[in-house]
Amino acid sequence: MNEEIMYHIGLPTSVKAKYAILPGDPGRVPKIAAYLDEPRELGFNREFRTWSGKLGGETVLVTSTGIGGPSASIAMEELIRLGVDTFVRVGTCGGMNEKVCAGDVVIATGAIRMEGTSREYLPIEFPAVADFGLTRDLVEGAKTLELPYHTGVVQSKDSFYGQHSPQSMPNGAELLRKWDAWIAGGCLASEMESAAIFSVAAARNVRAAAIFHVVWNQTRRDKFGDHSESHDTDRAIRVAIEGLKRTIAEDERQ
Repeated sequence: MNEEIMYHIGLPTSVKAKYAILPGDPGRVPKIAAYLDEPRELGFNREFRTWSGKLGGETVLVTSTGIGGPSASIAMEELIRLGVDTFVRVGTCGGMNEKVCAGDVVIATGAIRMEGTSREYLPIEFPAVADFGLTRDLVEGAKTLELPYHTGVVQSKDSFYGQHSPQSMPNGAELLRKWDAWIAGGCLASEMESAAIFSVAAARNVRAAAIFHVVWNQTRRDKFGDHSESHDTDRAIRVAIEGLKRTIAEDERQ
């Protein structure tokens, strides 16, 4: 019997795993997999690059999703067909809250659904929230590693340049008004995938959490003249590995 090959991620149904780490950048996949035992590449199709390895004796897949909610949801849907029920998104973000500095780690408890993918899964009134247990394990991982971290709501968007040059957009006045509202509400950072990831997880009855490396903070730039940037994602990756290790151990005890 011929195996079914997942149409987008390019993996056969013989690949089985419960756990997956989801970066956006295909180039970041081997860097994350290096923290696993027995890392090896399984496939690379379009933006979807997958390596596998072992963590706490369990198989963990590391699959890149590209940029944005649409491709992230595709990766999740096809990984779920392979048996994955636990997802940790590891990505980058731009800080919004003035207390969030470049190089910090942000662990999302929920996401503002300023994007389109999640609306095809759930009505807009349904909140995009992270799994509590996974999020708790990420927090404990950050504490164990003694790394600076923040927990709270992030904003998920579809347009990168809608954030960075809203004045150039015909809809710029609305973008700026909402941006100010998110900041007033305490939103920590802006990114492009977690609202979709949390919504797919809710719709498919699986677990998902998200952790981000803060590249810069334009609120701090505008308010304090802070032009700091950080591009080394190692802190967020290490916290994700430490947190997932805790989750795997807890799952084995149940």
